[in-house]
Amino acid sequence: MFKNIIRNCKSKTPKSKKVLIVSIAILFVFFGGYLFGKEQAKNNFKPLAYNENKEEVSEEEELDFNLYFEVWDNIKEYYVEKIKISDKDLFYGSLKGLAESTGDPYTTFLDPQESKEFDEDLSGKFEGVGMEVGIRNEVITIISPLDDTPAKKAGVMPSDKIYAIDGESTIGMSLDDAVSKIRGPKGTEVKLTIIRGEEKPFDLTITRGVIVVDSVKYELREDGIFVIRISNFNDDTEFLFYEAVNEIIEKNPKGIILDLRNNPGGYLDTAINLASKWIEDGVIVAEQLNDNKREEYTARGLAQLKEYETVVLVNGGSASASEILAGALRDYKKAEIVGTTTYGKGSVQALRELSDGSYLKITVAKWLTPAGDYIDEKGIEPNIEVELTMEDVNNDHDPQMDKAVELILED
Repeated sequence: MFKNIIRNCKSKTPKSKKVLIVSIAILFVFFGGYLFGKEQAKNNFKPLAYNENKEEVSEEEELDFNLYFEVWDNIKEYYVEKIKISDKDLFYGSLKGLAESTGDPYTTFLDPQESKEFDEDLSGKFEGVGMEVGIRNEVITIISPLDDTPAKKAGVMPSDKIYAIDGESTIGMSLDDAVSKIRGPKGTEVKLTIIRGEEKPFDLTITRGVIVVDSVKYELREDGIFVIRISNFNDDTEFLFYEAVNEIIEKNPKGIILDLRNNPGGYLDTAINLASKWIEDGVIVAEQLNDNKREEYTARGLAQLKEYETVVLVNGGSASASEILAGALRDYKKAEIVGTTTYGKGSVQALRELSDGSYLKITVAKWLTPAGDYIDEKGIEPNIEVELTMEDVNNDHDPQMDKAVELILED
């Protein structure tokens, strides 16, 4: 079963086939063969370089998969703490290594427990500290803390670098390993060693909690501006957003401020459906696949918000699905983009559910805005750049929001 996601953009088609834009065919028959009889697998498995149309393969293509079993046997026989390592650890560890060998931090293998936690993340309820992390320049980096979570309350900031977790260096640590070490049961603590800008490293101890995220919050301000804050593109986002749209149509505000700051992404389909409330027809986002193939996703729906003046707020914590929505509204000139350049998570992952409940998450494409701009590692640049400093935060001042209000009221 495919769940195509972008995570960190996920695409949301029916549950049997979700597109995460966080999304192969791998010959797991080889590894499964070990469980049913190593010798039988050795005899029956054809190397990856096998090609029935060729009599010979090049020396570079020749692979002897018996080497896998040699390594397995030597670890089982000679590893100094072999009593602590199980066949399951070895097996799942080898699958993780297979995925990580791509060199892509978003192509990963999730064992059944990790897969369960991944699903909990998408449901909007889980136990942990409440923040999204990614890899930037080979360093574990905080994309954004989620609103009203232990991470946010502890003072975690977008773009903070995590140097260590509970004293263990994150150098060389995979993204999934970092996530598994950070999250944990409510009431327990995790210590993060943070590097922020040019400051010296410092420690933040965070008490984990139950994270419940309502992904959409909205209000009609006294000045007649309707503000919609979207913190994630999760399972509840479309329903809550459509509630906001109905209220907008009923109350007819002066304009809309769409706040996507520190929104790390989510379902691709949700981003497309939300963009379609402003964009009547045309391409919302395109995926650049391998072999120079391209797939385009077009607008859907009635575009009930197309006549409302709109300002979108973004920052370095806005990623993936947030960038798709902001990029589409920018390219169709349906909104002014205010804030700072977004994170730049523009790769597409497909998520395949395997027979034992594990997931294989694999990067299959890069995405482009309607104007053809690649966003991966570049981000969306705002039309109007406005910084939000630590001094602003400490003084409860939001110059980005102030600028958005000014743009709407001045017309």
